[in-house]
Amino acid sequence: MSARSRRPLSLTNLRAFETVARTLNFGAAADELHVTQSAVSRQIKGLEDELGAQLFVRGTRHVQISPDGHTLLRAVEPLLGKLDATVQSIRRSRGRQRVSVATFASFGSLWLLPRVEAFQREHAGIDIRVSAHDAISDLEQDTELDLALRYLDPAHAGAGAVRLFDETLTPAVSRSLWQRIAAGEAPPLARPADLVHHTLLEEDDDRASSEFLSWRHWLSRQQLPSLEPRHWLSLTYTYQQVQAALAGHGVALARLPLVIEAIERGELVEPFGDAGRIVSPYSYWMVLGSAARSRPEVARFAAWIEAEAERTRAAVGAGGAPAPAAAR
Repeated sequence: MSARSRRPLSLTNLRAFETVARTLNFGAAADELHVTQSAVSRQIKGLEDELGAQLFVRGTRHVQISPDGHTLLRAVEPLLGKLDATVQSIRRSRGRQRVSVATFASFGSLWLLPRVEAFQREHAGIDIRVSAHDAISDLEQDTELDLALRYLDPAHAGAGAVRLFDETLTPAVSRSLWQRIAAGEAPPLARPADLVHHTLLEEDDDRASSEFLSWRHWLSRQQLPSLEPRHWLSLTYTYQQVQAALAGHGVALARLPLVIEAIERGELVEPFGDAGRIVSPYSYWMVLGSAARSRPEVARFAAWIEAEAERTRAAVGAGGAPAPAAAR
């Protein structure tokens, strides 16, 4: 075996190879690596010379990975992923402590963000990064994320998931609209059938959980499956539904764990009180990435989340704020 064949491959060339193989575009790879396209071409040519094999088939308008390229990619991808995760872990341990949280937008806006400043007051050395989107993140693949706060049915929660609290739905209106109703300036809202005179704020969502978050489901539970309100106002996100209710635009079918503080403060009112509440088979869960479990800052944040969730369970279980007498 020659000295050349025993020589380790250049990491720079391997990085360029993985990027081109993933994008199948030398220009896109150059942009991602912050180098020129000619530099990427030289790195790929250098790697091919080192291996004595062609890794890509270059056409006029396209690039294809060769059979040898596929073989190399299967080995390179997991190695670079593990290397990147190790480097990130070392950097975190030497720099400021940070916890990265993935959650869906409405949970972040209505439940997490109003509380997170209190955590940072108690833990001044820990920064929080919140990634809010509706896609479920894979904590084992995305090494940038430490834990996720999710909305799932128990069958899909996964091993090790921590149940934070269950779901309860309740009609809710703003204090200003409720005062107008009490003063006779808006139609009555003493019983579910009175919803026919009001605008219903609906969450416009096609996920499986939307069946239990819809007004049609709630109305069917009240033996009013055919009721048509004065208007429908459909919104993409739960937090938009809550914002519209707070602005007095109609009646939201609110997720009680996410609005219980607004009800306790009197900003929102449950017109039918406890009788208007229904439960959903979905719940809120916390999931920790396996690589993050051993980090003290993640453990502290997870413990804080559990403590806050316990307070939410207690508030919802206590019945929240009863509807004013005028609603009964």
